[in-house]
Amino acid sequence: MDDSVNVCVGFDVSKDSLDGHLLPEGRSFSVPNTPKGHATLLTQLPAPGTCRIVLEATGGYERRVVAELVTAGHFVAVVNPRQVRDFAKAHGILAKTDRIDAGVIARFARDVKPRPVAKTSQKQGELDDLVTRRRQLVQMRNAESNRLQDHLPKLVRRSVQRSIDAIVKDIRRLDRAILELVQSDDDWKQRFELLKTVPGVGDVTAATLVAELPELGQLNRQEISALVGLAPYADDSGRKSGKRFIRGGRKSLRCVLYMAALVATKHNPVLRQFAQRLKAGGKVPKVILTACMRKLLVILNTMVKTNTPWKTALV
Repeated sequence: MDDSVNVCVGFDVSKDSLDGHLLPEGRSFSVPNTPKGHATLLTQLPAPGTCRIVLEATGGYERRVVAELVTAGHFVAVVNPRQVRDFAKAHGILAKTDRIDAGVIARFARDVKPRPVAKTSQKQGELDDLVTRRRQLVQMRNAESNRLQDHLPKLVRRSVQRSIDAIVKDIRRLDRAILELVQSDDDWKQRFELLKTVPGVGDVTAATLVAELPELGQLNRQEISALVGLAPYADDSGRKSGKRFIRGGRKSLRCVLYMAALVATKHNPVLRQFAQRLKAGGKVPKVILTACMRKLLVILNTMVKTNTPWKTALV
């Protein structure tokens, strides 16, 4: 995207409406968050490719309008609401209404220039929904498993076990649906099989990367690490050299990369040697695993970019 684009649009998204604000024009407007409202919205925006549009991630309410805007050719970025709120506080904007929020998001778009999302299809949104639902069910299963205690009355234990069994069946059904959807698209299928050539990367990790990281293979190593939230940030001041921390990014991707890296440090020769070298250097386990997650992500990004399977990549 050309950084010279200076027309910015911020949207505050809710279940029922989209409140927008254009800069430098200073015009505010609102449309329903419905297919008909989206069609009206497209007529109120500048020509595609001439403006930067930013929306907050709102748990899925923004997904359909983002897909339609991107399909229409607009540059669209979806950002963490916390970033926008911190930006507002830094500018002394403490009041909060839909119209004010839209104006703040437009200013955020103008000053910060967040990266646009990659173009996705309707099938990509469906795959994302399936992967998200599977993740929710896994969390529910873990919560129910933690409740299954021997000291509980028999009736309670049976109730919890029935809940676990039902969730497990749903997870299996979703696994089949995810695999069928991935196999239905030649590009997804090729990428899915390519990612799985890496020791430590299984079906869940590969499917999640296909669904939630379409930018894989399109960015450099620093950009892809920052996008996922695995880039270390400095915390230095004067003579003080603070610890580096990762922050921001896509939490769901970090979760699957965490499990993949955990397996890879035991079964992947490259990641195992890398982890051992860090351990010999005195690094703590948490730092070692985070570094392995980042290295694994960079390897996967390079493989997709060059269409190179794991065994060939090692030569």
